[in-house]
Parts: sequence; C-alpha cells; structure tokens
Amino acid sequence: MNSLRDKIFAGLKVIGEESEGQFGHQPDQRPVPELLKYGFIPLDKPGGQLSHQVVAWVRKLLEVETAGHSGTLDPMATGLLPIGINHATKALGTLLLGPKEYHAVMRLHSPVPEGELLSVLSEFTSEIYQRPPERSSVKRVTRKRTIYEIELVERSGNLALLRVTCEAGTYIRKLVYDMGEVLGVGATMVELRRTRVCNISEKDGFVRLQELALSYRHYRDKGSEEQLRETLWPIERALSHMKALVIKDSAVDAVCHGAQVAVPGIARVMPELQKGDHVAIYTQKGELVALGTSNLDFVQLAEAIHGIAAKVDRVVMPSGTYPQGWKKHEVASAR
Repeated sequence: MNSLRDKIFAGLKVIGEESEGQFGHQPDQRPVPELLKYGFIPLDKPGGQLSHQVVAWVRKLLEVETAGHSGTLDPMATGLLPIGINHATKALGTLLLGPKEYHAVMRLHSPVPEGELLSVLSEFTSEIYQRPPERSSVKRVTRKRTIYEIELVERSGNLALLRVTCEAGTYIRKLVYDMGEVLGVGATMVELRRTRVCNISEKDGFVRLQELALSYRHYRDKGSEEQLRETLWPIERALSHMKALVIKDSAVDAVCHGAQVAVPGIARVMPELQKGDHVAIYTQKGELVALGTSNLDFVQLAEAIHGIAAKVDRVVMPSGTYPQGWKKHEVASAR
C-alpha cells in the first residue's frame, strides 16, 4: 500500500535537486505523541448532542489541550463532524472549500404528486438565496448558496428521503422548509445525516466516540497503537482536495516564522497549479507546514530563479520543529 506521502506527492514534478528530506516523519509514520499534535477525526456525531459538547468530550477523551470542529451540526443531526486536535485545528477551514452531502427526511404536510415534487427539487438545484433560521450561530442576512444536486432516494407517503449535495454554509432545514412553501403544502425536516464533507465520506469510515475512547485507552494503558492509528488520522489525509506545494527542509522554519514561500525554497509542484490557487504547503516528508495561495503558475515556477512562489495564509507547524536554515534579514524581506 502506498504511504500517505506517496499519495500527496503523486503527480508532483521535482524542481531542482531531488531529496527525501533529512528531518521530520512521514505523516502516517509519526510517533503517537506527534500524531496527537496533528490529529484529525472524522467523527460520527451522535444525535441529541451539541457539536461543541462533542468536541469537549473528544478533548477530554484524548487528554489534549485543543480541539475544534469544521461545520456545526444541529443537535438532532448525526453524521460527519470533522474534528482537529492541537495544530490540526488550524487547517480545518480548508474543508469549507468543498461541497457537503446530506441525507434528509422531508415530511410533507399534505400529499403531493411525485412529478410535482421532482419538479420542485429540480427548481432548487441551482444557486439559491437563503436566510439562516432564527436559531443559528451566524448573522441572519440573506446569502447565496449553490445546491449542486438533490436526489429523491426513496418515498413513502408524505415522507421523502433526499440526498443533497451543496455548498458549505447551506441550511438543509431551511431548504426543506422553502421547498414546502413552493409546493404550497409546507414541509418539515424530521431527520438529517451528513454523509460527506469535501473529500471525506462514509466510505472512508466515520469514527464513533466509543471507538475513539477505547482506542486511546488501549494506547494509554497497554501501549497498543494499532486501534488509535485507525481512528486518528494525520491531518494531511483530510487535505487531498487541495493542490500541493513541497518546500525544501531549509525553507520550513522560515515559513513557520512568517516568511512567504520563495522560489528557491520549492522542491516539488503540481503541473496543474495556477496563480491564485489555494495550496497546502508540505515538507519533503509530506508534513503539513502551512496553507497559502499560489503567486505563480507551474510554468512560471519552473522557469523562475527568484521571487515569491506562494503567499502564506495560515501557518500550521510551530516554529522550531525544523532547524533554522535562514537569517533574520532573509525572513524579514520575504514577508
């Protein structure tokens, strides 16, 4: 089986001298104490619980200082709640760049012919205007959201099971309500399960709280790592939707101190890279260093001798993780 590093680097072109890197660990070979600094959990949220309460339980179960989630789920909803621990929380925002998928049960308040229902589902498969419900954690202003697909999976009387693929920030409860208004009979969402966030779906295997607690207990009390490594992903595994940029070991600590990614520090790059693309910036071992925006496309990078290759938006790796390979004035000029 290919390592996570091999999957990250698949298709990347080497710029300059080839090297495997002298420092660090490949993401799926990190010692567990390091893994707990960069861990990601595709948690299967139980129904009846607040998202922030579930995150608090995870923090307590794993005995870590920091944990956070990407994308709140209603208390009654189940399904994927992406959780990052410690440094991995800094990368969770990238999951908002991709679509989300839900399975929702809609209850129509009066009978509706199936053809009419399908027509309304098609009408809402587009860019829509949506105002968040009163009980929401965001400002109630009308926003545009894109619904990529609505499939009628199954129907029984006034109950309809829908599969919805949509832009992040879409309120499925409000979507169901609005479709009921257009149908003229009213509709209520009675069940909701999130089945995909960006590139992470149920086929990857969601983790239940009980499984997480048991796997950590086996590691803590018996030194057994196998189960914990199955439930706790390296954060890099959750970022396969992003284009990759690999930097040399000598550039890592400078980026961690706030420097932009300079052309001489580039080791590998995707041929599909375009200026303005969101990029994940990795070490030569495949460890996530930072998130940024490409300042040059692949052709420009391959031909350039100096200049800024990418602007750093968020540093993930703490400074001092890699040895210093720069001078203070070099970092200051690259900011």
